[in-house]
Amino acid sequence: MTKPSTTARAAITQTFPNLARDVERFPVRDGEEPWTLAEIEELAVLLLEDRVRLEAELAAADKELSDLLRNSGDGAGDDQADYGSSALEREHELTLVNNLRDLLAQTRHAIERIKAGTYATCEITGLPIGKARLQAFPRATLSVEAKAREERR
Repeated sequence: MTKPSTTARAAITQTFPNLARDVERFPVRDGEEPWTLAEIEELAVLLLEDRVRLEAELAAADKELSDLLRNSGDGAGDDQADYGSSALEREHELTLVNNLRDLLAQTRHAIERIKAGTYATCEITGLPIGKARLQAFPRATLSVEAKAREERR
């Protein structure tokens, strides 16, 4: 576990002013140790850094997609292969932009859950998500069991 830098610690304090109090309310599964402030701070730093990175990537991908769409009508002598290649490139960029938007929304939601003191609680069952799951995927909002049920539907 790494200790947050001074800058990261300031961002944590500013974004999550009640974190030291809230961490005591974050649930754990049977057999798990309670969350520590250091563990939650590590996840919070990761989420805050991811938010900044994803916002930058989304802006760049949006610009790339806009450029592709704007220039899609250019090229008076294009043949069918060129049109197909351009359409495939636009579809790829659109998929990338949508995936980035989804990941950014999940990241923002996880940050809001930490702020609200509801982090680590399954949104469907109200039971603990589990430390191992959240440490592997800090954006998780469902317990393994609830996620499995959702995917079976």
